[in-house]
Amino acid sequence: VQLQASGGGSVQAGGSLRLSCAGSGRTFSGYYMGWFRQAPGKERNFVARISRGGSSIYYADSVKGRFTISRDDAKNTVYQQMNSLKPEDTAVYYCAAGIAMSNFPYWGQGTQVTVSS
Repeated sequence: VQLQASGGGSVQAGGSLRLSCAGSGRTFSGYYMGWFRQAPGKERNFVARISRGGSSIYYADSVKGRFTISRDDAKNTVYQQMNSLKPEDTAVYYCAAGIAMSNFPYWGQGTQVTVSS
């Protein structure tokens, strides 16, 4: 599967953004999907993931209550709604796909999110 992330940008603290990740191929619905982020000088970290069909969702503690992951398999797209953004959310955000919740071998190119105080 090939993934294309979009929707990043620059916002002030407290603002919102919605990231999208479009996947290619007919088997998109068969993948678990996740969002990860990498801040400058730091390692890439897990943000959120959603199971096939969307029945199971997990979030990193740092984004619980502010971020919402969802998927629309008819559009081969996974979303991440990000509200109440903080400067520490500044990072390059990557979407990823896999066949298990803990293994994501397929990655998109990343989209930059910058939150100013």
